[in-house]
Amino acid sequence: MRRIFAVAMLLAFGPFALAEPVTLDLWPAKVPGEIKDLPPEGLMEAKPGQITVARLANVSKPQISVYRAEKPNGACVVVAPGGGYNILAIEHEGTDVATWLNSLGVTAVVLKYRVPKREKQSPENLAMLQDAQRAIGLVRSRAKEWGIDANRVGMLGFSAGGHLTATLCTNYTKRLYDAVDDADTLSCKPDFGVLVYPGGLVEKDTVTLKAEIAVNKSTPPVFFAHASDDPVSSENSIGMYRALKASGVPAELHLYASGGHGFGLRTGKGPASDWPKRCAEWMTARGYLSKKS
Repeated sequence: MRRIFAVAMLLAFGPFALAEPVTLDLWPAKVPGEIKDLPPEGLMEAKPGQITVARLANVSKPQISVYRAEKPNGACVVVAPGGGYNILAIEHEGTDVATWLNSLGVTAVVLKYRVPKREKQSPENLAMLQDAQRAIGLVRSRAKEWGIDANRVGMLGFSAGGHLTATLCTNYTKRLYDAVDDADTLSCKPDFGVLVYPGGLVEKDTVTLKAEIAVNKSTPPVFFAHASDDPVSSENSIGMYRALKASGVPAELHLYASGGHGFGLRTGKGPASDWPKRCAEWMTARGYLSKKS
């Protein structure tokens, strides 16, 4: 199955190779806010009627896996898989995305953030947002070592990972944990965001952003991809796009007639399957993929 996917991606995006990752624990010691043990981390079997994807559950040891491109251009993207803040779709919205990003010359950092939601936390995605803030700072702290331009570090998220990306793009001025090392002195603001079928951004049945998605003129540029027949309403993308436009922030929105939810990088979903090409064009036009000395 993996080989079939790789061949399809090769035909679609050109030659590439997925490098062996460097995997690091996000937190050098105690993970902030953890007060009880979870069952062991592992992959869940699909329930009857569910599509077959890799579902990673019970993540209590958050990590980043760094995939360096064969011909890096200095850009870096932190990838946040979806999964409803319950599990992580770690392959088709994680490692497969790293393959595509590497084909563009981009260093990909797959973020294995904590799931499921912890009890009695405010905001509800506090643990995930702490992990995301820490990840961006940690990547910037290793920029020279990994050949990354610290001013071209973006974040790409799917579904709940899209919500996490949107949350970080609008909540970066203050760390939500006590600093643990010098990485936490660096900015955790993504230089750009890519949101693919994000959920939870707007109030129910509206295009009004929730209070925690506080877009302003300092919010980084964002690319959106969403299907109109997605049960996670495309109004989530529309609402944030409108707010970005009103604030004068560059944004690009692609709404597809069909594609459903959770298509990731799968082919055979009609025009929605072309979103990676459109995203690559957007990143190129904005200069994120330009090799710099």
